[in-house]
Amino acid sequence: MTTTPRTLTCALPPQPRRRASRPQPQPAAGTPPSPLPTGRVPRVARLMALALRCQQLVQTGVIANYALLAQLGHVSRARVTQILNLCLLAPAIQEALLFLPRTEHGRDPIRLRHLQPLTRIADWGEQRKRWQTLLSNREPAPSR
Repeated sequence: MTTTPRTLTCALPPQPRRRASRPQPQPAAGTPPSPLPTGRVPRVARLMALALRCQQLVQTGVIANYALLAQLGHVSRARVTQILNLCLLAPAIQEALLFLPRTEHGRDPIRLRHLQPLTRIADWGEQRKRWQTLLSNREPAPSR
């Protein structure tokens, strides 16, 4: 039995796109509006959160392995390793990275390349010492 491929064509009427409007809550009389946070979340804080999430996905079996994670993320396996190495840091350092203050302007004071040597140290006590050294050697952001 042979089958021949068929093409079915149907016309759908165009529908206008509507943007759903949400009612905006009105602030109570006499209360000042809450200020929006300024600046941006430092890149290493975002990478630390990403590392924790990716590690969770692999451990729970949602993603089979780190190679698949790299493929899904459109990055190299080496880059995935760099990011996931942040999970090797002491928990106190991980927490400090997640709660770094927002960067108002300019470059982030702490970068991933500053943290890579710390990830190679297995002793968390030594990691914390070097972390404190890194924080004390960091130049303060110029004030305007």
